[in-house]
Amino acid sequence: MQRKINVLLVLFSLIGGAAGFAIGEVMLSKLSPEWPRIVVIGLYFGVLALCIGLACLIAEMISPKLSGSSWRQRYTGLSWKLLVPATLVMLFAVGSLLQFLYGLHFGGLKQVKDIILVIDNSESMLETDPDNERYSAAKQLIQNMESDKRVAVVVFNDSAKLVQPFVSVGEQAGKDSVNTVIDGLNEAIGGTDFALALGEALNTIESEASERGTMVILLSDGFSESRIDELLATYKEKQITVNTIGLSQVLPKGSELLKQIARSTGGSYRDVTKADGLAMAFQNIYDTIDNRTLLTERTGPVADNVFYQLLRIVSIAILGVALGVALGIVFDNRYLALSFGIGGLVGGLLAGFILESGLSGQSFGDGVSRLTADLVLALVIGLFPLIVPIRENNSARPMRGGRNRGLNGQASTGLSGRAKDSRSHGF
Repeated sequence: MQRKINVLLVLFSLIGGAAGFAIGEVMLSKLSPEWPRIVVIGLYFGVLALCIGLACLIAEMISPKLSGSSWRQRYTGLSWKLLVPATLVMLFAVGSLLQFLYGLHFGGLKQVKDIILVIDNSESMLETDPDNERYSAAKQLIQNMESDKRVAVVVFNDSAKLVQPFVSVGEQAGKDSVNTVIDGLNEAIGGTDFALALGEALNTIESEASERGTMVILLSDGFSESRIDELLATYKEKQITVNTIGLSQVLPKGSELLKQIARSTGGSYRDVTKADGLAMAFQNIYDTIDNRTLLTERTGPVADNVFYQLLRIVSIAILGVALGVALGIVFDNRYLALSFGIGGLVGGLLAGFILESGLSGQSFGDGVSRLTADLVLALVIGLFPLIVPIRENNSARPMRGGRNRGLNGQASTGLSGRAKDSRSHGF
């Protein structure tokens, strides 16, 4: 048993991790809106494992420091056959299962079915949104809502009014009725009062006495001096998320207040400089409803939930172990599987902490966090044979007929199930 390192394998594993990250980012952006989350996340980890496994296999073929020259001479063909099943297929299965568990609602958590749009209609909107793009964006969002959702609309200035009670959008008639109400709204006038707006939205929710999960989307271009701390505490207690959108915010205290509202309730904040970007902001918030994945920011009532924090870290650690074992299978070497597996556990824990602390909902920052996590996982696995010793083959003693027996007195066999000679290094 020896502690070894293959510098070329470590380097290539980092290259494979970077390649897997790049392909995974494309899949996250292109497939996430259409494909089931468990499939997309499973593919992400499967492709990452395939890229790292391929890079490590090439490195060992060039310089067989860990597996030995006998592996390169005799068993590279088997390793190529095992590559895809051991990496892509196995990590896809493990990743999909863990994503399924991570997406479940534990602890009485309610799935969001009701959405309240709270829209600023103060006089300042005549300047920041002269063409009423905010109402067009609201109607577009309602049109795109799934059939199991309900929507209500509150407009506010220095007063607040429920203009549309909750109505189902399962039928086009329901959507059309909301659009008619929005089209009939009065011209913007007056000041801004967040307390009245949030209070009216809360009254609407409480009057329903519904067991359905609820989310609020608050849009404003202004700042309110009203006291909202008690309201926000009630929203948090009732697990009601308030997502906020700041339109053409020129006063820092305006955007800071909207950020505070979102942060206090587990919601997210979107900054929109021009009114024509409101439709995308509305849709981006809607797309995050219960869209809880191992690789993206966690929002809503579970944003700071300790259980889901631990579940993400443990899940990434399990995926790290699976990746390490997969590499051992590729090389048909149980000693490498053990060393890489333990390295995967350590690297997975580190990667999980990186994701948990780094994901914030910002595209660039989240990408950097995922890249860092992928590279740390690949690096730690590649370095771990320096800590957990490995060997090229089983100790053997002569047998009758010239064959050798392994440590357990049986003919040494690899994962493929066929007998090998005394130079065999397999499972």
